[in-house]
Amino acid sequence: MEQRTQTPEDTDSRGHRLQLLELAAEEDTESRRHRLQLLASFIFLSQDRDQKAAAAACWTRQDSTELKRFLLGLHLVDNRKAAMEGLEEKLRGLSIARRTRSEEPTYLLDVALQPAGLLAVSCSNFTIHLHNKDSLKPVGEYRGHTGPLCGVVFSHASPDVLYSGSADGTVRGWDVRRPGTEAAQVFLSDPSHSYCSVDLSCSDALLCAGTEQVNEEDSFLVFWDVRKPGGGLLGVYSESHSDDITHVRFHPREKDRLASSSTDGLVNVFDLSRGAEDEALLATCNSHSSAASVCWCGADYTQLLCLSHDEGLHLWDLGHLDTDEPLTVFSTLDARGLALLADGGGVDYLVGGWWLQGAQKLLVVGGRNTGDLHLMDCDGGGLRLLRTLEGGHASTVRCFLWDAAGEALVTGGEDAQLLLWKPGREELTAGKRKSLKSESALSLKSRPHKKHGYQKEKKEARQNT
Repeated sequence: MEQRTQTPEDTDSRGHRLQLLELAAEEDTESRRHRLQLLASFIFLSQDRDQKAAAAACWTRQDSTELKRFLLGLHLVDNRKAAMEGLEEKLRGLSIARRTRSEEPTYLLDVALQPAGLLAVSCSNFTIHLHNKDSLKPVGEYRGHTGPLCGVVFSHASPDVLYSGSADGTVRGWDVRRPGTEAAQVFLSDPSHSYCSVDLSCSDALLCAGTEQVNEEDSFLVFWDVRKPGGGLLGVYSESHSDDITHVRFHPREKDRLASSSTDGLVNVFDLSRGAEDEALLATCNSHSSAASVCWCGADYTQLLCLSHDEGLHLWDLGHLDTDEPLTVFSTLDARGLALLADGGGVDYLVGGWWLQGAQKLLVVGGRNTGDLHLMDCDGGGLRLLRTLEGGHASTVRCFLWDAAGEALVTGGEDAQLLLWKPGREELTAGKRKSLKSESALSLKSRPHKKHGYQKEKKEARQNT
């Protein structure tokens, strides 16, 4: 981030802002006169043209309500700038604090956080591993799925419950207080269904799983009520996608809002409270490629990020649905062609996106096939490199999450390594990167970086028989 030398005018301008904010609630004549005097000084000293113009408009109209609104707006802008600067400082200081590697050669595909202290990691050998989120020490494992896992998610209100979805046609609920035991719940639908995505609503009431294409023509969004005994199957949506449903994501705040992506190129948004599928479908966005994943983002989570299997990136603002404004905030069909790095190069692949609520920024993580990671922010201006993380992974990174409370980044990859990155921390684990390089890249079948490569391979095998 560009640094600018602080000037006396900057200090005076901030001082005037604080005094104005303190006086914003005062209504007596003397306070109002003092506010206007400070406002005049702010107009003269401010370095921001937009703020200067807004202040001048307040001065012209001398409207008390408008003035207070302007002052509170200044306060929010300052807070957001401070939060973003603080985040960038943390990202610049990230280093490896801990690392652990699976004893078996495996890919780490997905990671979920239980704020009370656990990480759940789904692996390509059909197992789920539990780790302490601060030390990364393994604390348990679950076996039971007989097909590739497609995601893990903790319950929000009951954090001791973990859900996992699989291509074996089951979604399972596990009690994390009893590692190694059988699943406490098993959710089923039609025997022909093979799941490639799963998520839980913010109210903890609904589970949704997206299926592979069935009979080369249909794919389904399957819904269960987790509160009902015996699996609680509610029904399916079957008309909105025509190919594998690669990702489903419930809205973080609105329990009935759901987004789904598919290899048919479409990203659909539903309001489940409307019931029937044709009524529930609110919007369809076209990624013009095989859509791999979606992420809710934006100040009120009104934006949607979509990544495609060929490294395309699309950011849409659903707040514009009922307006004449375009939905697209930013779009690139291939992020690999963007000159993002210091050497003028680009990323080899995109891992995913994460909305940083405190800083009001969208974090996008990309990488090089060597294992280097690139942290970027994304907005209407495109992608901007924040930090490059080197010396961690030895091959492709498959998953990550940001732990806001712990101010830490967690990453997992095809080298079977789980890494914890924290600001200003030195690695506490013995051994160097080279000695920790997993043999999994050699012992497992090589495949391109795709979240659902298994489904693609399975479909090609069907076509060749």
